[in-house]
Amino acid sequence: MNRIQRLFQEKKEGILNIYFTAGHPGLNDTEDIIIELDKAGVDLVEVGMPYSDPLADGETIQKSSSIALKNGMHLDLLFEQIKSARQKTDIPMVMMGYYNQVLQYGPKKFINRCSDAGVDGLILPDLPLFEFEEKYKDIFEAAGLGISFLVTPKTETHRIQKIDEVSKGFIYMVSTNATTGGEASFSNEQLDYFQRMKGLELQNPRLIGFGISSKKGYDAACSHSNGAIIGSAFIRALENGQNLSSTIHQFVNSIKNG
Repeated sequence: MNRIQRLFQEKKEGILNIYFTAGHPGLNDTEDIIIELDKAGVDLVEVGMPYSDPLADGETIQKSSSIALKNGMHLDLLFEQIKSARQKTDIPMVMMGYYNQVLQYGPKKFINRCSDAGVDGLILPDLPLFEFEEKYKDIFEAAGLGISFLVTPKTETHRIQKIDEVSKGFIYMVSTNATTGGEASFSNEQLDYFQRMKGLELQNPRLIGFGISSKKGYDAACSHSNGAIIGSAFIRALENGQNLSSTIHQFVNSIKNG
């Protein structure tokens, strides 16, 4: 049982997962952000791997990714930063990026580096489900790595059930068919989708992401799942903040307590 599985075993609701882009706003901020998020009471940290063509991401995350790459962020450095942070915190950590990054780095080498650094799971939105099953499922399990796939309001039930079968960690419920960064205001269609997901009685816990930026959005997501994922709003806070530690604590407090 890795840290993600242990988290969901111990805490069934109100999970707060914060996403940020590694190497942003500063190249060497990654470790400090992870540590401060843990101190602030976040349950799960999602570390974004900067990429030149982040298809699923909105303007805010794309901009942060571009800045991180210009700052000089690359995967070898990121693994070292996460490994250093892992020596100081036991918070569950997920890396989020794109399949092409893994292919370019070398899949086996990438997975081994994840395991060595203390990463608990991966989110690769463009990794085909069948390819994961055929090529990587056994390798992930041997390395103790979880995998989380995305589902949307348009995802068919049979695919959701298949994703639930192969996932180890949580299912990432995309609240909308748009890219990240929009404002959360759940429509009747989205609420129907949340109810449909709940009715499937899946074995994996569910976290809702995309467009959540406030306590209201967080509370709404938590009422329909095990918790929420917040990314763009946190990145904007980091960009506008003067002090990293106080900015992080103020942001997390605003989400949890208003």
